[in-house]
Parts: sequence; structure tokens; C-alpha cells
Amino acid sequence: MQWPKPILSARQPRPAASFAARSKRWTSSAARPEPIGSQNARRNYERYLALARAEAQIGNTVAAENYYQYAEHYFRSISSDSEGA
Repeated sequence: MQWPKPILSARQPRPAASFAARSKRWTSSAARPEPIGSQNARRNYERYLALARAEAQIGNTVAAENYYQYAEHYFRSISSDSEGA
């Protein structure tokens, strides 16, 4: 009895140069502006607070509480950042 040949992928293997080019693309010597963590935390706090208020307004207390908990997390993050500065 003969076994059927395994079906091989028709996709051609990538040349090694493509990996090198891809890794160069991600490693740049140019300085990238780093986002400031407290600004991101404040933005997220305000976003989740607005979402919580919107859910509370339509009567969805479970979703509102969920969003309030996220907002509280970011509020605590902001508070800890200001204490450390």
C-alpha cells in the first residue's frame, strides 16, 4: 500500500534578506518622542469617566460600574505619578 504524498504549501520561502530588511525598519537611530505616561493616564481617566456617565444615564448600572472601576485605576495611576514627582 502506498501512502499519499503530503500536500506542501505552495507558498515560496522568503529570502533571508527580507528578514534583515524588516529588522532594520524597526530599529531606527532617530529619537522617537516618548509619550508622557501621566498624560495618557489622564486621557484614559477622562474617557472611562465619560463612558461610565453615559452608561449610568441610560440606566446600565453594571456597565457604568465597570467603567468607573477603570476610571478609578487611572485616577490612582495619576495620583501615584504626582506623588513620585
